[in-house]
Amino acid sequence: MSRRTLTLLIASIGTAAAIAVSVLIPVPYVILGPGPTLNTLGKDSSGQQLISIDGHATYPTSGHLNMVTVSYAGGPGSNINIFSAIAAWLNPSEAVVPETELFPAGTTQQQAQQQDTAQMASSQQLATAAAFTELGIKFTTLVTVTQTESGAPAASALKDGDVITAVDGQAVTGDTQLTSLIRSHPAGSLLDMKVVRNGQTEHVPVKTIDSGGHPIIGVLVTDQYKFPFNVKISIGDIGGPSAGMMFALGIIDKLTTDNLTGGKFIAGTGEIEVGGKVDAIGGIQQKMIGARNAGATVFLAPASNCNDVKNAIPAGLRVVKVSTLSQAVTYLEDIKAGQPVPSC
Repeated sequence: MSRRTLTLLIASIGTAAAIAVSVLIPVPYVILGPGPTLNTLGKDSSGQQLISIDGHATYPTSGHLNMVTVSYAGGPGSNINIFSAIAAWLNPSEAVVPETELFPAGTTQQQAQQQDTAQMASSQQLATAAAFTELGIKFTTLVTVTQTESGAPAASALKDGDVITAVDGQAVTGDTQLTSLIRSHPAGSLLDMKVVRNGQTEHVPVKTIDSGGHPIIGVLVTDQYKFPFNVKISIGDIGGPSAGMMFALGIIDKLTTDNLTGGKFIAGTGEIEVGGKVDAIGGIQQKMIGARNAGATVFLAPASNCNDVKNAIPAGLRVVKVSTLSQAVTYLEDIKAGQPVPSC
């Protein structure tokens, strides 16, 4: 074998080995792309209403109020290689981000799916609560114990599932207020906590201790809601919290005589709080592309995402920035009337 042939053979083997390594060894990145978009006023592929309401009058709707999603490749249990990452980086519809931005170190695929499912369930509850708040429909907030800290006073006094209704005779209407009531007493105080446990009302004494200069009892709680009538949201296995605002708008549209869309194709995104505040979300560039591909001409975006929107708006899509659910309703009315609205 000649020296030249041997050199070419060695080079070919090295190149093949490098390609094999690049294909087989994963890189710690995730590829984001446009995902499915669903009309909150419409039906899913099985013909079931995405939002169904029982126990209250509803009214006809038209047009679209679409929630949008992001698809992703990579992450726990589904790694990508360098070639896939480069191809996505060159694709204007996709983005490549470090895996740790979406999944904390050590997270399994099952844990990630469970978290997404829990966030979606929470966003549906929050959306209903925010819509009811916007419409002035009263509901009850149940401050429910989910966990107690080992060694803290609450560990021996409270149980998972307890609903805390009062502290020293003052009604508890939310988790933030519970924190304020606890902190209104100096560390070492003995609090009388009124709880509902297994359907029975009990008074439980709990002592506060100091932690970082603040009195605490060592409990984790979550707000759960008891609504006067049933709102059911069905979207299959889609997860995450970012559809909250669009769910809330869909509920409002169904519960009122006014048609929010005016027949237009509206899409949007934003995590929602009970009071109506719209919070930033991830993957907004891919969500805008997905919305426009589906036919949307107006896109409602959280005001805090506006820096991510600039220079990335698809042609033919009008992006409206919103900070609250109330603003979103007002701006949709303004769009119907041909009035100017703020944009990113």
